[in-house]
Amino acid sequence: MPNKQNNARRLLGRGLRKGAKGIALIEALVGILIFTTGILGVVGLQAAMTREQGSAKSRADAAVLASELIGFMWIDSSNALSANLANYATGCTTGTCKQWLAKVEKELPSGTAVIVTDAAGTATITITWVSPTDGQHQYVTSTSIR
Repeated sequence: MPNKQNNARRLLGRGLRKGAKGIALIEALVGILIFTTGILGVVGLQAAMTREQGSAKSRADAAVLASELIGFMWIDSSNALSANLANYATGCTTGTCKQWLAKVEKELPSGTAVIVTDAAGTATITITWVSPTDGQHQYVTSTSIR
């Protein structure tokens, strides 16, 4: 009789070990699945951050360009303020304004600018650009030049 009990224990022991090995394999596969899902999430987050960083850079560039033009307007303001502001509003065909427009086109994707002035010395600058991922954006600023 002891022989039958020992054989049964050996068979039972072998069965447990085989089952334990199968459980370990399933646990490993589940661990790999969780790890892979985490890595894919990190890659997606990195892609979103890169896209948003590019969008933020374009917005910052537009703000700097508008401030630069306002600085030029302040420098150019003199006794004939309305005449100088009118030069900026007529399409920027000469001088620093023309160079500034070229800079807008160069630094922003499909960048364009519209400048509107009035006799009271108010200037409104609208800069528009098209981002390849986000579509069209616009930055508008208004100031009083006196």
